[in-house]
Amino acid sequence: MVDNEQVEEIILTLDDKLSKTVNVLKEEYQAVRAGRANPHILDKVMVDYYGAPTPVTQTSNVSVQEGRCLVISPWDISLLKAIEKALQTSNIGITPTNDGKVIRLAFPQLTEERRRELSKQVKKMGEDSKIAQRNIRRDALEQLKKLKNDKTLSEDEYASCEKDVEKYVSEAIAQIDALAAAKEKEIMTV
Repeated sequence: MVDNEQVEEIILTLDDKLSKTVNVLKEEYQAVRAGRANPHILDKVMVDYYGAPTPVTQTSNVSVQEGRCLVISPWDISLLKAIEKALQTSNIGITPTNDGKVIRLAFPQLTEERRRELSKQVKKMGEDSKIAQRNIRRDALEQLKKLKNDKTLSEDEYASCEKDVEKYVSEAIAQIDALAAAKEKEIMTV
């Protein structure tokens, strides 16, 4: 590694952006329904809680029952209708059932066709993340090339930095591939 503050800053920024891209993909994968009850699908569902949009998970106790059913128990029973309405208007694809005390979300068994569809969606999300990684690499290499053109870096130092950038990006892409493969396996498991 070259001993240069500007290069260190470029590499740190690169590493930070690559990590964020991987974390965003993890969050997106958590929201993909794989036939099992997963409380993370409720992360983006907002309910009107005393005039403020609040995530359902912050207004209720959410538990998994028998692997295929989410049970939402609001701390304030008066929120039951509002939570049910928020679930119906969200695009989670499951119709809530309300028994007056709790709301249940029953996850249906996935069909083979739906599994293949979700698998394609997972692959596309992975590819989109890889594209983002490549764009981050391009930006870092452009910044390094600018330093080389300004004579701040020599040819050898630039080549060394280029290898470091490639190493970081390769590691991040390997993480994305591993995440995609794991999620695909989870989806295709009956």
